[in-house]
Amino acid sequence: MDSLTSLRVFCTVAELRSFTAAAERLGLSPAMASKHVMHLENRLGTRLLNRTSRHVSVTETGMLYFNQTKQMLDGLDEVEAAVSNVTVMPRGVLKLSAPVWAANTLIAQAFAEYHERYPDVRFDMDLSGRIVNLVDEGFDLALRATAPERLDPSLIARPLMKVTFHLVGSPAYLSRTGRPTRLADLNGHSLLAYSGMNASGSITIDGAEGPVTVNLRPVMQSENEIMLHLAALEGMGLVFLPVWMTQTDVAEGRLEMVLPEQVKFTATLHAVYPSRKYLSAKVRTFIDFLASRKNLCSGATEDQPAN
Repeated sequence: MDSLTSLRVFCTVAELRSFTAAAERLGLSPAMASKHVMHLENRLGTRLLNRTSRHVSVTETGMLYFNQTKQMLDGLDEVEAAVSNVTVMPRGVLKLSAPVWAANTLIAQAFAEYHERYPDVRFDMDLSGRIVNLVDEGFDLALRATAPERLDPSLIARPLMKVTFHLVGSPAYLSRTGRPTRLADLNGHSLLAYSGMNASGSITIDGAEGPVTVNLRPVMQSENEIMLHLAALEGMGLVFLPVWMTQTDVAEGRLEMVLPEQVKFTATLHAVYPSRKYLSAKVRTFIDFLASRKNLCSGATEDQPAN
C-alpha cells in the first residue's frame, strides 16, 4: 500500500474528523480510507485516530504526527504544482493565531471576503493572546504586532500594516477626573494596563520638547484587550487600544481619545510563519490577500527574516 497516499488519507480524516467525508473528498471508499490509516498505524506501531461508530478523534500522538506531516504534504503539493505549472487551489484548515484585538469588524470582513473567494478554506483561530509555537502546535500562520527584533529569528515575518494605538477613556471617567490638556496632566490617572506594558504605569512619551515620563496608576492589568476595553467603557480608567477597537466608540461618544496628537504609538502587524521555501496555497493566498487590502494595509513588502 502506498505510504504517501496513506499519509494524505490520514491528514484528510484528521482534518474532517470523518472517514466518510475524507473518502468522498479523495475519491475512495470509506473502507479503503480506513485501510490506509490502519496501514500507517501498523507501520508506525501507534494509534493515530480513535474511532467509534459515530465519531473520529485524533490521539495526542496522531496530532503531533498530523502537525508535521501536513506541512510536508502542503509543501510537496506546491513543489509539484511549480514543476507542472498547475495552480493548486487553496483548501483545508488554515490554523492561525492572532492578537485578541484582531476580533474586530474590519478583520472579520476581510476573513469573510477571503472565504467567499476560497470557500474550501476553513479557519481555526486562536485569539487567546498567547505566543504560540507555530511548529510544535501545528499553526500555519500567526499575526503578531510587534517590533521585528522581538520576533523569533527562525521564523519568516512579512510586514502587513501599521496599527495605531491611542489612549482612550470614557466621558464619565474624564469628567470625574479631569481631561488632560498636557502630558503632565496624565500623572496619577488610572491605567488599564496591557500585561506586555510596564506594570508600574511609568510611560515615556516623545513630547514637543523631548521625552517626557508620566506616571499613571495601574488599576487593572490583563492580557485580554477586550476586558480592558470593557473596563474603559465602564469608566474605570484610561487604556491604550488599537484604533480598530475604539473607532466606533469614539465616533459615537462612548470613548474619547486623550491627547491624540501626542499620546499614541504604532506597531507593525506581521504575518509570521515557519521558514519553508514552498508555502501552502492557503497560507500564501491568505497573506497576499491581507497585504492587498487597501483599507487594512499600508502596502505589501517583501518577506524578510524575523530578526
